Amino acid sequence: MKKTVVISALLAVLLSILPARAQRLYFTTEQLPDLIQCLPAPPDSLSAGFGHDVLRYFWGKEQRQDSLRAEITKRDAVWTFEALIGEFSVPFGLPLSEEATPAIWRMLVNSLSTTDQMRAAPKAYFHRRRPFEVFHEKMLTGEEASLSGEGSYPSGHTMRGWTTALLLAEVNPAAAEAIFARAAMYGESRVIAGAHWQSDIVAGQTSAVIGYTRLQTSPFFRADMAAAQEEFRRLTVATGQDGRENFVSLTEAVPDAILEIRYFGTYNFVGERIDGYLAPTALLTREAADSLKAVSDDVMRLGYRLKIYDAYRPQMGVDHFVRWAADRKDVKMKPYFYPDLKKSVLFKQEYIMEKSGHTRGSTVDLTLFDMATEKEVDMGGTFDWFGPESHPDFCGNPDTGVFDARTAAKQRRGLTEQQFRNRLILRQAMLRHGFKPLDSEWWHFTLKDEPFPDTYFAFPVF
Repeated sequence: MKKTVVISALLAVLLSILPARAQRLYFTTEQLPDLIQCLPAPPDSLSAGFGHDVLRYFWGKEQRQDSLRAEITKRDAVWTFEALIGEFSVPFGLPLSEEATPAIWRMLVNSLSTTDQMRAAPKAYFHRRRPFEVFHEKMLTGEEASLSGEGSYPSGHTMRGWTTALLLAEVNPAAAEAIFARAAMYGESRVIAGAHWQSDIVAGQTSAVIGYTRLQTSPFFRADMAAAQEEFRRLTVATGQDGRENFVSLTEAVPDAILEIRYFGTYNFVGERIDGYLAPTALLTREAADSLKAVSDDVMRLGYRLKIYDAYRPQMGVDHFVRWAADRKDVKMKPYFYPDLKKSVLFKQEYIMEKSGHTRGSTVDLTLFDMATEKEVDMGGTFDWFGPESHPDFCGNPDTGVFDARTAAKQRRGLTEQQFRNRLILRQAMLRHGFKPLDSEWWHFTLKDEPFPDTYFAFPVF
């Protein structure tokens, strides 16, 4: 046992100094599991399973109407290691590239190159026709020429995506939820594209687990994985990108603030607790929290307290929003947050985005609480309302402080001058202490000099 540990350690040291392009296969094709023997046959065309495949195909066609989801699907179709690994950088919490993370990159490329060998045999053996071939329709991604006549079962893209998730979650277990949520979307992209049936996706995920399990038996893989984990530890300790030690709880940093963390509960535009919110707490980077404490002290002198709706938001929470927005049928909260909008435009109008400034840790959503009345200050609209009424320049100019009574009178939900002035009290206090506003949300502010402008954190709110 000790000899094995020593050998693995020596291999890790050796591999860490090899050039990143020194690619190796951990096993030959013959040494890998035979997926023909491992996988069940794809569903028969008369089976209930195939009926589900057909329903999912038409579901995928509906998703193409969402511009952001369609864009993600097109990106996910690119068959290169650079494109694949790049997509997982955000949920992983660290930019991944051959130059920036050579040990992690080498482990991923070696592993994927090895397990890729497994998919050719079942594709040829089952030789299943793809959805776009069966329905004689064009694909979203324009891959018809390259995929026509190639077996559909299992999905190679899904196998790659799920294998990448398994490997990256072993390197950074704290980000596992966000990583696997992205991997699930990666597989769904192949249904949306028209490249695969849902059962192909499931088989691709199963194949990934089989291949990943086999990788664990290779001492060379274990050495590469050890080097990848050590590189991650070194980089995150050096940069703070594991995140938690650079964040503080607002309960401690801004003790006068009131917390009403909407995404921990069900009263929000999704209507359920959002992924990654494990406690009703608010976290911010130390720098943002210090500035927010100054804001709190400022408004306290005016008779107000800050009320916090959201602060740091983990990437898995953002991914939850994206999945929700793609589900056209889930509109239970529409009357409360977006009564005037179709759900299909939420991506296009950037109410829902694939990345959020909240995930960088220095953005906060908040309002004012009047200590005299013991009520929230009337801002003329609720937090997370999707519509022009939430814009800071609705019914006036927030920079000059001029209220436009004529325009307000013409609006169905026009602000009163007092509501406009209330918004200005919050805005001006935030701007005085180093925050910048957002053009579309009166409650949203980001620290101008945020310490992690290019990092999207993945650890949960705890």
